Amino acid sequence: MKAFKIGQIVPSSNTTMETEIPAMLRAREQIRAERFTFHSSRMRMKKVVKEELAAMDGESDRCAVELSDARVDVLGYACLVAIMAMGPGYHHQSQARLQKRTQDAGADIRVITSAGALVDSLHHMGIGSIALVAPYMKPLTQTVVDYIEAEGITVVDHIALEIPDNLDVARHDPARLPDIVAGLSMAGADAIVLSACVQMPSLPAIAQVEARFRKPVVTAAVATTFQMLRALELETVVPGAGALLSGAY
Repeated sequence: MKAFKIGQIVPSSNTTMETEIPAMLRAREQIRAERFTFHSSRMRMKKVVKEELAAMDGESDRCAVELSDARVDVLGYACLVAIMAMGPGYHHQSQARLQKRTQDAGADIRVITSAGALVDSLHHMGIGSIALVAPYMKPLTQTVVDYIEAEGITVVDHIALEIPDNLDVARHDPARLPDIVAGLSMAGADAIVLSACVQMPSLPAIAQVEARFRKPVVTAAVATTFQMLRALELETVVPGAGALLSGAY
């Protein structure tokens, strides 16, 4: 039985990625032999505004070095909007730079950003268009939409919940999400991005939204888990985490 060390670079006010990713991988442990431990390093951020996001991103190098010391097996950058706010395609630069930091620290750890994981996973599924829910203010949500569309995926409609405080994002009740999704225009959408944010809880609502709207549902946290499992060369299956982690992909 092999154990894998999951590393995460986490905003200081994020309380969701260290619950949802472990929850998914613990569920996987019930059906597969591999085991996981979880290790984090934090970057300071309280308000989800562009200035704080840019300053926070500057701390990610330190976090990558710290997690290198733990010799984690894969490293996830757990803030989608911080990457997307830096401009189109920035996840490629971030992933390459942070992996270089791990190499300089005497390790060589595959880096997954939640931003890159989302767009890469949608491409992997063959998804060309989505409807999207995000907790951010409208300008930042538009930044996310523009970033995804620059990656060749059409956003047919989106809802911005306009929650500025990152702790309040984590307090958003996932039970509200199905009715929020009902407010989206989904004509032409191949899939629903239920949470374009790794801080907004969504895992408990995925199965209900898929059943209600008859479309594949992806979240930033699910996509990050999917890409971490791929990086570890493990079967991408997690019970209750939606189509992407059903084993079909």
